[in-house]
Amino acid sequence: MNPEITRKLDEASRFLRQKRSHYPPVAVILGSGLGQFARLLKDPVVISTKEIPHYPQSTVTGHAGEWVIGRIGKKEQIVIRGRVHFYEGYAMAQVVFPILLLGNLGVRSLIVTNAAGSLNPQFRPGDLMLIDDQINLFFRNPLAELGLEEAKERFIDMSAPFDPDLMRLAEQAALETQVMLRRGTLIGSPGPTYETAAEVSMMRRMGGDAATMSTIPEVIAARHLGMRVLGISCITNYATGLSPKKLDHKEVTEVAAAVAHKFQKLLRAILLKLPENGT
Repeated sequence: MNPEITRKLDEASRFLRQKRSHYPPVAVILGSGLGQFARLLKDPVVISTKEIPHYPQSTVTGHAGEWVIGRIGKKEQIVIRGRVHFYEGYAMAQVVFPILLLGNLGVRSLIVTNAAGSLNPQFRPGDLMLIDDQINLFFRNPLAELGLEEAKERFIDMSAPFDPDLMRLAEQAALETQVMLRRGTLIGSPGPTYETAAEVSMMRRMGGDAATMSTIPEVIAARHLGMRVLGISCITNYATGLSPKKLDHKEVTEVAAAVAHKFQKLLRAILLKLPENGT
């Protein structure tokens, strides 16, 4: 890996190890409007990302910039409130810096969540979608910026980016909590503009069910590190052309907040089912 990236990761890891000697093997990234889940954690320890050396800072409403370490039931996890995006002007290596840092701390399972626009007319605002595959329309890959040299690190199998066992676990949790959980393919693009009607038509023809401006690079980085990944999208709006309404970020965060209760119920049930060692 690029020596400069390695140095920054080591310094950030050293800082976090000074905060506490042990970090849990499960981490959750909360997307736009979904950050209130962190309030469910018992005995929380909150670390502002502004304190962590070299950690990129979010400039987007709905992304608090905090790590919260706490318990759901008897199980500890790291919950990250907010992420950084490529459209904020960050390089891909910076976008995935939090994922690389989680790997340094021993995280083995990662749950990524996001707000997404529906490309599938059957998926309505307020629905939750289990991500079963992804399409990278960023036209960039974070691994290309990390200075990887060994083939086993550079050429990563992406035939199953989202762990099949974790998906089955999530579907079981959805049944038990009576939360309807859609299932579909996530398409990621750079943003920050919303997609045009023609772009939405293209994405639908490609097989996409929901569109986002995040998550895809994080999943690639997590798979590079050998993490098991589970993804859940909160459908916050219809994509352009599927509704006469104009899109704005305020609506995205408002819809996410409106479905917070069922999202939190589902995510809590999933975390309770995860093995304590994250594998």
